Amino acid sequence: MLRLISGGLAVFAGMVSMPMQGSHQQALKVPAHDYRRDPRFETLRKFFQKSDCPAAKYVREFLVAADHYELDWRLLPSISYVESTGGKASRNNNLFGWDSGRAQFPSAAEGIQFVGYRLAHSEIYKDKSLDELLAVYNPDAAYGQKIKSVMRRIAPAQ
Repeated sequence: MLRLISGGLAVFAGMVSMPMQGSHQQALKVPAHDYRRDPRFETLRKFFQKSDCPAAKYVREFLVAADHYELDWRLLPSISYVESTGGKASRNNNLFGWDSGRAQFPSAAEGIQFVGYRLAHSEIYKDKSLDELLAVYNPDAAYGQKIKSVMRRIAPAQ
């Protein structure tokens, strides 16, 4: 009996210490259209490739998250570019410097989904203008301007 209980506790403890996951997991199962034919796909791919960014592999995931969570399609890539140069300086699949760089994700794609979900649904981010959202994400006065500058480099606002 004691062995069964302690075994159950070990499983429970392992579940508690798993990397960040949450209700954003549903988004990973939502089928998306073929983004390779979407003009944003090539624009974003070229942007990341120009700087030899590892995030170029995740263009589809950035677009899926943006569309699913109704975010500007340039926002998540821009944050990843400012925070980790599009994955060059990322650790633990954390392209966004989430949780001051301490967050760990099972994959970069899951990190993209997680951050997209939080920006869209977390009480501290949702229903805010872009400037307000960026001020919460990073209160440094110049941060919002950096992100918006990268967004314009990716593509002009539509």
